[in-house]
Amino acid sequence: MGRAMTYSQQDKPERERNPVTTPNPHESLSLEQIENSYWGDAPADASRLVTTAHALRRKPISALDVEDLRLLLGQQEGVEVLTPLALTKLEDNPLAEGDYYPGDLLESVLKNPQSYWHKHPDQRARLQRVIEALKALGDLEEHDAPHDSIWKTVTHFLSAG
Repeated sequence: MGRAMTYSQQDKPERERNPVTTPNPHESLSLEQIENSYWGDAPADASRLVTTAHALRRKPISALDVEDLRLLLGQQEGVEVLTPLALTKLEDNPLAEGDYYPGDLLESVLKNPQSYWHKHPDQRARLQRVIEALKALGDLEEHDAPHDSIWKTVTHFLSAG
């Protein structure tokens, strides 16, 4: 008979010992379900962006990838629900990349309305830590990211706060 292996809190990775966020009980739900706002089908003549946004609102939030988050947050859709998920991805990689370039998710998050950040100081603190991690990367061009564009967006965010 084998013994179950156990390990102490010290053996766990930092993220497990001190989680930044609590588990989201809505992860299996879609943005439509969480917000209780159902858009229906996109109009037949809708742009690709509108059609995609409609489809993504029906996808379980746990299945949204970096590009999905970038697109929805870039359209200011689901900011309350999706920003914490995006921050988790950015904490893992400040230059998380959707379809455009390394750091495109960060730029979308930085453009959230200031009212969101004032209402959620805990999320703003998480974003500040992401910005600190970004600084540690040095010249973002060395990471194939648009250094000047990203830092312009960061500066605007910080000055508006």
